[in-house]
Amino acid sequence: MPIARTGGTRLSYEEYGTGEPVVMVTGTGAPGRMWRTHQVPALTRAGYRVITLDNRGIPPSDPCPEGFTLHDMAADIAGLIEHLGEGACRIVGYSLGAIAVQELLLARPELVRQAVLMATSGRTDALTAAMTAADMDLADMRLGDSGGKLPPRYTAYVQALQNLSPRTLNDDERLRDWLAVFEMSDLDRSGLRGQLGLQLIPDRLRDYRRINRPCLVIGFRDDLVVRPRLSREVAQSIPGSTYTEIPGCGHYGYLERPAAVNSAITGFFAGRTP
Repeated sequence: MPIARTGGTRLSYEEYGTGEPVVMVTGTGAPGRMWRTHQVPALTRAGYRVITLDNRGIPPSDPCPEGFTLHDMAADIAGLIEHLGEGACRIVGYSLGAIAVQELLLARPELVRQAVLMATSGRTDALTAAMTAADMDLADMRLGDSGGKLPPRYTAYVQALQNLSPRTLNDDERLRDWLAVFEMSDLDRSGLRGQLGLQLIPDRLRDYRRINRPCLVIGFRDDLVVRPRLSREVAQSIPGSTYTEIPGCGHYGYLERPAAVNSAITGFFAGRTP
């Protein structure tokens, strides 16, 4: 696995295919391999070289136990792009990764050719603040010395309720498959805890008016973690951006409805309006 050094921080990444580069940035607690099942094959078939990143805090990238900020994450993306030596890249960000990409668009716009921002927001509303505080308390409990680790079946159930759409929750066969995956792939708690607090962002919507790169914002209609109205606000703030909303999926829309998501991404990169 290649390693890039950015400002003293070691970041792991993977490369797939050939062609113009697309850098993909995941959400809270998620490794770069989350893109491999659906997005990497679709983008490589479309003729792109795909680079997936393990954000700081996610092994084997540096854990950074001293803490870090969204600006650090944006600087990491910038450092990776400079490490690749390809000039301005297309970038796909999801959830927390999309918020970090938005900060990159403000700080280093010359490194971005086009950006796709999925399940993103430009401010923290009351529900997001409450959810994040609860998740941080849970992470602290599981990291502490009390040995209070929740049963995998319980965490799988909560993860399904938070991240999947009614369309999937009401399909018994599909839901059983998802629950099995969630039980077997518990997120790394240390990486998750380090990133959770970054979801509590100030209102950045006014600042996004300065973004001057082509952007596609994708909302997921049944998303309970980042409700679509928050993503629409981002699109309304970025001049000239395009917004599309994909029905029948929750926060994991890129996994629930990958064909629709991939079509939106490749169409935007090719100059087609969703």
